[in-house]
Amino acid sequence: MINKAIFEEKWKVIRGQSTEWWSLMAEFDLSKVDKADDKFTKYVTMLQVKYGYTRQQAREELNKRLSEFEIKTKK
Repeated sequence: MINKAIFEEKWKVIRGQSTEWWSLMAEFDLSKVDKADDKFTKYVTMLQVKYGYTRQQAREELNKRLSEFEIKTKK
């Protein structure tokens, strides 16, 4: 499961894929995450607000999409 350290390490990849993964996530939103001290919490909160996820669901969705992306790019 993704945590803050992994999120920070992979932020550039996550940021680059975010608008493909979530159509409601806009560049404006990603800029807010860029400026946040705790990017992981800010990002998860945005997923909760935009998609109605629980905190756990947001983390699980993020983890799932990042894992799928990493599998695709390793081929």
